[in-house]
Amino acid sequence: MARLLKTLALLMGLACVLIGMYHVVLGIRSVPGEEFAGATVDSRERFYNAIFVGYGLAWIWAARQSPIPANLIRCLAGIFLLAAVGRLISMADVGWPHWFQTVLTALEIVLPFVFFWLAAADEKARPKPALAPDRTR
Repeated sequence: MARLLKTLALLMGLACVLIGMYHVVLGIRSVPGEEFAGATVDSRERFYNAIFVGYGLAWIWAARQSPIPANLIRCLAGIFLLAAVGRLISMADVGWPHWFQTVLTALEIVLPFVFFWLAAADEKARPKPALAPDRTR
């Protein structure tokens, strides 16, 4: 379980870093249908995706720990789930986005639960530290 968690966390981090950098470099040209949105949206796109790069680096950092910190994985996965909730609110408020973002929303809903499950399974599978002998007697 630990190897699968490590691999998926590394892939998640790498994907976030690459996607974030793509959007930082291309700005609004990286978003389907937003080519003419203007300077404000372009600035926001680049700013938020620099943060997304940092989020990806946090996944990579977590995956490189031994043991992998389950609470950090849960936190990072929870943030990803919150992003999916934001997309769902947007769909309810202003309508359906480009089809590709709908696919991303589905992934953003499913993947956090995979990480929650893997983090719990990995945590449960770890050997418990031995208790120190009681020397007070």
